[in-house]
Amino acid sequence: MDQQPYAQLVLNTCLKAGKIMMESGSEVYRVEDTMKRIAQNAGFDDVQTYVTATGLVVGFPTENTSQVIQITKLSTNLEKVAAVNRASRWFAEQEISLAEFYDVLENIGNDTPDFPFSWQLLAAGVVSSTLMIILNGRWFDFIPTFLIGSIGYLIHALIDQKLQMRFLNDFLAALAIGFLAILAAKFTLVKDVNATIVGSIMPLVPGLAITNSFRDIMEGHLISGMARATEAFFIAGAIGAGIIVAFNFY
Repeated sequence: MDQQPYAQLVLNTCLKAGKIMMESGSEVYRVEDTMKRIAQNAGFDDVQTYVTATGLVVGFPTENTSQVIQITKLSTNLEKVAAVNRASRWFAEQEISLAEFYDVLENIGNDTPDFPFSWQLLAAGVVSSTLMIILNGRWFDFIPTFLIGSIGYLIHALIDQKLQMRFLNDFLAALAIGFLAILAAKFTLVKDVNATIVGSIMPLVPGLAITNSFRDIMEGHLISGMARATEAFFIAGAIGAGIIVAFNFY
């Protein structure tokens, strides 16, 4: 990195930070603000940024240079977002150099751990069963809902990992949840099948995408906001279709 022109190093650092944040579930306005602050702290006040859900553009008009990078896979890992913000503050306070900042971003992108999958399954079960109770479900259905929610999340993650087909994993996971809840009701393992289904699909609901879409729209990022809202709409439609198919099958 030391052999690169300084302006190019600043560009690469801005794009690396923005890419990590966007792919980890950050809002568009936060990504733009972070990239602008990095450039300004590096001595480039005339920085232009353009962020969408599928790509980032950063340019320095005074240097006659700009660069674009593609956003490939969206996920949810707010630990990475927090790590980028923390490293950005270190750079702003001159605790690390620009080259060291870029190396830190490389480590964040490659080495920041996510929660173990077993913890994610446990969290999915807890969310499912507790929300079922909040939705006026019965304590008798607590453990079955916990198991059905965990199984649905497991199917969702495995299909996403193996097939990598967006929305299909949501449909099949919801379909499995519907089948399991109906079977549990048939064998009197649950008493309120509706509350069990609603609670079990909650870990699949795109809450972060919905929240970010509204925040982006309110910040004036209409394209990204509508793109994320459309994505959330299709995910919700796939989940609903899976439940409908399960009910119609029986």
